[in-house]
Amino acid sequence: MMTENENITGTSFFDRPNVKLDTIPVANGIPFGIESMNNSALGIGGAYAAWGRSIDNAQLPEFVGDRLGEALLDTEIMNLSELGFVSRHHIPQLSDADHLALELEVGTRVLNEAISANGWKAEDVEGVLIGMSGPVSNDYVAQIAGRAGIREEALKVSVHKACDGSMGALHLALNPELGVPGQINVAEELAGKKVLVGGIEGLSRFTSHARDKNALQLFGNGAGVIGVVPGENMKLMVGKSFENFDREGLLQVRMYYPHSREMAPGKSLLEVSQAAPNHIRVAGMMHEPADGFPVVMAGLMGMVKLFVRSGVEVVSDVFREYSELMSRLDTGKQIDVGIVHHANYKINLLKGKQLLKEGVQFPMPWLLSDFGNVSAASCIIAFLRQLQSIQPGNHVMFDGFGAGTYYDVMAVSMG
Repeated sequence: MMTENENITGTSFFDRPNVKLDTIPVANGIPFGIESMNNSALGIGGAYAAWGRSIDNAQLPEFVGDRLGEALLDTEIMNLSELGFVSRHHIPQLSDADHLALELEVGTRVLNEAISANGWKAEDVEGVLIGMSGPVSNDYVAQIAGRAGIREEALKVSVHKACDGSMGALHLALNPELGVPGQINVAEELAGKKVLVGGIEGLSRFTSHARDKNALQLFGNGAGVIGVVPGENMKLMVGKSFENFDREGLLQVRMYYPHSREMAPGKSLLEVSQAAPNHIRVAGMMHEPADGFPVVMAGLMGMVKLFVRSGVEVVSDVFREYSELMSRLDTGKQIDVGIVHHANYKINLLKGKQLLKEGVQFPMPWLLSDFGNVSAASCIIAFLRQLQSIQPGNHVMFDGFGAGTYYDVMAVSMG
């Protein structure tokens, strides 16, 4: 399981030796860094990135104070190193046009780098599935796919399930049981095809008008995209998608995407719609802040209450199904590694301890100290940072969870 202070270092992402640095020509120039990964034995590669100024824990209170227009009190400054984070990336205040130009360029570069890391050509990609908490435009996925040279006929899927977005996207690509009647069954459509899956989160834009002092300290920009061939180099064994509306508003998030905001007994919180002929939108209902702000958090204990109890239940259910499957197959295989959303280190540590009480145990490394909480991008970045250690035939547990609340947990076989 996760151990105390594992892999929590003071290195900035921009200082990593294999990160390619550049400046995106928007406004006065936005720093951009990207790193690609590839595991040829698995046939899987990808890329992850950050953009904006790299701000460490010591610099963060001044930055947040400038955003708020008032200094943080000593009692309001979070001990972020204990929460697993030492730096994160933020952009200055920009116009709407500059925000769009910046994130289109970021998304295009990440898709292109992921395509290259897999040794593919853009015209070979037949699906692009991206999780985003607050998209900069409703057609963002279609726009970046087109700019990256991906064919218009390729299937695009935008997934808005907050921090669970990329895992919701991956689950859709792997699990045909998630198909919605009357809609394209994404997993059946993409089986055996070259597919890009990831999360792209411009959270510095998203939180720029927030007044929540915890959110302004926890979140930052990040993006990660991997290339998979569903059913070939990544095969679903068991998986569960779960939703449980956050009635208490422990993590309130504004929906910057189309959603009816209707709730009815027995009705899913997810609305699946056809955004365009080759573009599907999966939009999750959120408990929105009453004052119109982007995000309002109930504090760290609220996050523990929100995610740990249901999260342990969902992971335990999937682990139990996985163990039963291994028994039926008469194999001694076990989960080799867990890729868990990096909400914060203490949440994941507590979750690991609670899972242990349920008899569930597998490694859950902490891998994102230099990003902060990057929502839907975090599981993909964590997977890419673990990629070189994964061997063909290894079993990986993906554990996504996010505001709303939504959970997607999968056990997959690699290579």
